[in-house]
Amino acid sequence: MGMKDKFQDQAEQWQQQAKDKMQETHERSQQQRGRQQGDQPEHMRPGSDRSRQDREREEEERFDQDYDV
Repeated sequence: MGMKDKFQDQAEQWQQQAKDKMQETHERSQQQRGRQQGDQPEHMRPGSDRSRQDREREEEERFDQDYDV
């Protein structure tokens, strides 16, 4: 019975290490995204009103170009 417990504990330890590693990677990617967004001007950040206005204007210009033949 001792060998079974030993392997069970080792498997649980590996699972916990994998979960910890995934959490670290997730946190690091979130921090990296935050730094990248912090480097961009306000009007270029995703979700800002300015970038949405820019996208809408570009779509209208493309639409106009398509039908200005």
